[in-house]
Amino acid sequence: MRRILVVVLCFGSWARAADPPVVPPKAGKSETIALFNGKDTAGWEGYADHWKVENGEIVGKNTTPVAVSTYLLTKRNFTDFHLKFDAKLVESEMHSGVAFWGAVTPNVVPEKDRGRSQYTYSGHLVMFPSGWGLYDLFGRNGLKCDTAPAKKAGKQHDWNAMEIYAQGNRIRHIVNGILVVDWRDPEPQRIKVGPIGLQLHSNKVPQEVRFRGLTLTTFPDDKKLEGKKVGDRVE
Repeated sequence: MRRILVVVLCFGSWARAADPPVVPPKAGKSETIALFNGKDTAGWEGYADHWKVENGEIVGKNTTPVAVSTYLLTKRNFTDFHLKFDAKLVESEMHSGVAFWGAVTPNVVPEKDRGRSQYTYSGHLVMFPSGWGLYDLFGRNGLKCDTAPAKKAGKQHDWNAMEIYAQGNRIRHIVNGILVVDWRDPEPQRIKVGPIGLQLHSNKVPQEVRFRGLTLTTFPDDKKLEGKKVGDRVE
């Protein structure tokens, strides 16, 4: 009987230790910012041969191979935020994404590729479409979360209306009105104040991804998400 009790107690302790810590949202001035003016990439930086504005949309595109994923990056840094935008994968089946909570790190790529690594990012990535989910760029790689809700809510080669809430150590992703990810980072020390980046993934084939909208609120009110679980519609 004593042996059984010890096993149960140890398992209970391990289960509690495995739960991620709850880091509350940071406090700060809440303001809503139009990250994209609909005309040009003012306020952003990236390779001009990969990023342009067309018909009021930011277009990421390559016709020759991209050795290392590259980003169009905000010149301003952010921590807790709510980002609302639309995105569409036009060409290729490779995912794109939005990167944040990290830093620009050209030297993390192999030396042979550093000639085109000025806008390389290390940090968190919300991926879409194709490989929906979360990723830790140049860190832990794929982050464990259920991608089935996103695959059900998302569209492969059409516009997806999306929202990202990044608060404390919590990331919530809404796709076409459905909450598809609710995840807390078990290693919150990895979270940094940094730019937001739009991803053009490394690829050997031509690809094109488009973004529009891109409205960000700092230190947001997330009351509309109270009580919502993954799979719920968010009005």
